[in-house]
Amino acid sequence: MAMELEGRIARKLNVQTGTSARGTWAKQEFIFEYQEGNYPSQVCMNVWGEDKVKDLEKYQVGDKVKVSFNLSSREFNGRWYTDVRAWRIEPAAAAQSDYAASAGSYGAPTGAQGVPPVTMDDPYAASAGAYSAPLEEDDLPF
Repeated sequence: MAMELEGRIARKLNVQTGTSARGTWAKQEFIFEYQEGNYPSQVCMNVWGEDKVKDLEKYQVGDKVKVSFNLSSREFNGRWYTDVRAWRIEPAAAAQSDYAASAGSYGAPTGAQGVPPVTMDDPYAASAGAYSAPLEEDDLPF
């Protein structure tokens, strides 16, 4: 199951390395903090493989990122262990620029930076923090 969250890297733990029957391996765990409702939540995630460890090196504690990950659980001696394995980490701003690029390619109005403009006529602009179409008058009595 693939999932995505946006948040920040709260802490990076030491890189672990070893040798198995298949060769050498590298793993690094990090604490990821994200907003869930009114309260921040933290989860320990990991990356496996030298290439993924190098990808994680690009980011510092406090950086806002978007993490794509898989969840899996396994049983060993009557206890269950859950693994949260990140397979892609990218800057959180990249997700917004992807939206801006796709909005621009579909002919939506865009501002100077490729982001749809927010007008003061839009009562939801402050709360939503994003572009929404202007409200249209309707003839409903309620």
